[in-house]
Amino acid sequence: MTVAYSASHGLGEEQSIWYKLTPLLNQENPMQVLMALSDKYGGVVPINLKNHRIVLLSEPAHAERVLVTNADNYTKYFDGLRPVFGRSMITIDGALWQKIRAPQQPAFHPNMFEVYFPYLMSAIESKMGRWAKFASTGETIEMVEETWTLAAEMVCKALFDREMPFNPHFVFGQVKTYTDVMNHKSIRLKNVRGEIEEITAEDAAKAMEVWGSIPDTVIGANVLDYREKTLLKMLQAAEADPNFPEFDRQQVIDEMKQYLWAGTETTALTLAWSLYLLSMHPEALERIRAEARAVCGERDPEWNEVQHLTYTRMVIQETMRLFPPIWALIRIAAGDDEIGGRQIKAGDKVVILAYVMHHSPNFWEEPEKFEPERFAPERAKKRTKYTYLPFAAGKRSCIGGALSQIENTLALVQLLRRFTPEYVGPVPAKIHATVTLCPKGGLPFRIHPLS
Repeated sequence: MTVAYSASHGLGEEQSIWYKLTPLLNQENPMQVLMALSDKYGGVVPINLKNHRIVLLSEPAHAERVLVTNADNYTKYFDGLRPVFGRSMITIDGALWQKIRAPQQPAFHPNMFEVYFPYLMSAIESKMGRWAKFASTGETIEMVEETWTLAAEMVCKALFDREMPFNPHFVFGQVKTYTDVMNHKSIRLKNVRGEIEEITAEDAAKAMEVWGSIPDTVIGANVLDYREKTLLKMLQAAEADPNFPEFDRQQVIDEMKQYLWAGTETTALTLAWSLYLLSMHPEALERIRAEARAVCGERDPEWNEVQHLTYTRMVIQETMRLFPPIWALIRIAAGDDEIGGRQIKAGDKVVILAYVMHHSPNFWEEPEKFEPERFAPERAKKRTKYTYLPFAAGKRSCIGGALSQIENTLALVQLLRRFTPEYVGPVPAKIHATVTLCPKGGLPFRIHPLS
């Protein structure tokens, strides 16, 4: 099957910020380029283009200004995301965003995490069964795909009370096709040259067709335990509320898309990058195993023990410093402002470079070094505020950030107690900076049984 490329798939369209930043990002080491620019221009880098101005920001005071103290002047940048997320929380702003978020917030209260715990463990157990086969065959696997499919199963079971009713490996390939901005630019340039471009079922338009069918598939899947308090139940209750006309059936579908992709991908990338770092630092891997033995012996952890897996959690936090999945936070200035002595005009797109702040020697000692202990409570207290932004900051910080860290802590402990994942790709792994911070060419691994 072939379909014509649609301009609605706008991540790589000419007006998209992702298209405009391509010359910077399509480098051998794009983050080093951004760090050098930030250092040269004092943390404020204005880029003047034909019809737009983009301002790159990389100081904690800049992040505080845009995300917290003057947040009402900066709206989220949505271009290219609506085909993936519809009109979910991730692509709306202002009073409507606050109203749509309210009925979902209780699903992410810490008291709910204990309810989710057995479902998270069940998803991890499924992944362990799959890895046992890889350990016996010795075949090479792509780790981001493995962690994405694990995270998708966690979402389905814990938040929606459903068995995962789709092939996550197929869906992963489809939607990654769309979110890889470089694919879009290639198609757009061919169209500009007047070439006829048709794309196959693996490409962007077909990917969105597949993706659009997933929420209904999940809703129609086998119910696990008929729990009364799940995120899906909260979404459906909002839909049924006659005083909430904005929350219709399509809103339920779009919110599910948000969790099935955005929440899944950030969790998956963090876990994959963690396994890469642990493969490079086997002493840290052994320390995670030792911590698990000290906390729960040879049995599986119980919920009341999760908080004691402190070193494992520090590994997750350090991974998100070195490889933040959301490496840049984009906002649009609604009105004029001043940041770092530079004028910001209404309509300017500002890009907060979280990656640059996470790697700045001004705020981190030996910033390129993998050192989980820097997140020990006594050291974290001394950290300059807004230098660490794995889940953004302010009122629009990620709703599922705390749950994501629990998911990854449990996954690391359980997987590493039975397996030794060995990274077999180029060292160091290269970065592919698209909407998220992905490994260029993936992260190939072999899985070995723990002897």
